[in-house]
Amino acid sequence: MPDTITATCSALSATDEPLAGTAAHVTGWVCLEFPGAWGRDVLDGTALGPGLARELDARADAAGVRVMFIRRPGRSTAAPDRRTVLLAQSHPARSWCERLEIAYPEDLLDLDLGLIAGTAPGLGTPVTDPVVLVCAHGKRDQCCAVLGRPVAAGLAAEFGDAVWECSHTGGHRFAPSLILLPTGYTYGRLSAQESVDAVRAAARGEVYPTGLRGRSCWDAPGQVAELAVRDLVDAGADELTVDANSVVAHRDGRRWVVDLEERELPPRPASCGAAPKPVRPVVATGVRALAP
Repeated sequence: MPDTITATCSALSATDEPLAGTAAHVTGWVCLEFPGAWGRDVLDGTALGPGLARELDARADAAGVRVMFIRRPGRSTAAPDRRTVLLAQSHPARSWCERLEIAYPEDLLDLDLGLIAGTAPGLGTPVTDPVVLVCAHGKRDQCCAVLGRPVAAGLAAEFGDAVWECSHTGGHRFAPSLILLPTGYTYGRLSAQESVDAVRAAARGEVYPTGLRGRSCWDAPGQVAELAVRDLVDAGADELTVDANSVVAHRDGRRWVVDLEERELPPRPASCGAAPKPVRPVVATGVRALAP
C-alpha cells in the first residue's frame, strides 16, 4: 500500500516536473461567488442546475472566457444576499479587473461576456489591487483542499477581501495553486510566506519569480518563453509580450527569441488516484537577443 502523503499527485509531480508552462491557457475570467457545493466541474449542473450551466457554458465558450466559482476562505456555505462577480482580462496590452454584484447566478446571463476580450468595459467597479485566487476545490482533487485552504487563510489574514478560494485552476498536481488577477500569473508549490511575497510583489507591479508557472494569456510555449526571458531581464508585470514564434518583446523595444523543446518525463498521475500518464513539458534551451 503506497504512503498516502508521498503518493499524492502533487508530491509525485514535485520530484522532477518543471512549473514553467503549466498555467491554464485563459485570457478572460468570470468569477462568481458561490459558497455552496461546487460539484466536480463548476458547469456540470451540480451547483447551477443543468439548464443554466449549459447556457452559461455555451456563452463562455463563445466569448473565450473561463467561468470559475469563488468563496471566502473558511467553511461557510450560506448564500450571500448579493454575490460578487469578478471580471478580468489578462493580456498585458489591456489587463483589467472589475467587480460587481448580482442577486442570483442567472443574472450572469444579462452580461455581454464578449466585452471581456477588450479593454475595461465599465460593467463594474475597477479593482486596482491584485485579486488572489487560491484553488481549494476538494471535489476535483484532495491536494487542492489540503494544501490550498491553509494558504488561502494565511493570505486572507494579510490581504483581507482581496483573497478568495476558487474552483479548479488547472494542474492540481502543482498545489497549492494560486492565480493573481488581472494578470493571470499563476503559481504553484508556494509556501505560506512565499505566497504573501508573491502578492506583495504584484501590488508593486512586479512579478515574483519563485513558483511561477506562467501567465495565463499565453499557451504553454509562450509561458515558457516569457519566463526564460524574465530570468535574464527585469521587467514589470505588463512589459513583456510573446508572439506565436516564441519571440518575447519588451515594451522598450528589446526582443529575444527563445529556443524550446518538448521533453518526456516518466508517467505519473495528473490527479490523485488517476492512472499514470507520460508528462511532456516544454523547456527553454536558449535565449537569443534580436537586433532592434
